[in-house]
Amino acid sequence: MENQQDVVTLLTEIKGLLAHNKKTLNVEDLAQYTGLSKSKIYKLTQQKLIPMGNNPNIRQKFFDKDTIDAWLLGEPDLSDETLEHRFNESLIKNRR
Repeated sequence: MENQQDVVTLLTEIKGLLAHNKKTLNVEDLAQYTGLSKSKIYKLTQQKLIPMGNNPNIRQKFFDKDTIDAWLLGEPDLSDETLEHRFNESLIKNRR
């Protein structure tokens, strides 16, 4: 029984490692890859503060891993306070 659990754990770890080799990431993959929460990723996409694919025929969000790496290394301000402030500003702006 313990042997089976070890195999399952190992396979889960391998699956996680393989996910990081993907060139295109969805929101779930991006959250795992960057450690950002899904809600933070959605706020960033709403504000267009994160580089993402722009295929109008697909509703799901996709992200290029290399572009995300470059974006992350550019030291964007991802603090919750900054994102919340920008998000609220856009809501006010859209109401006008």
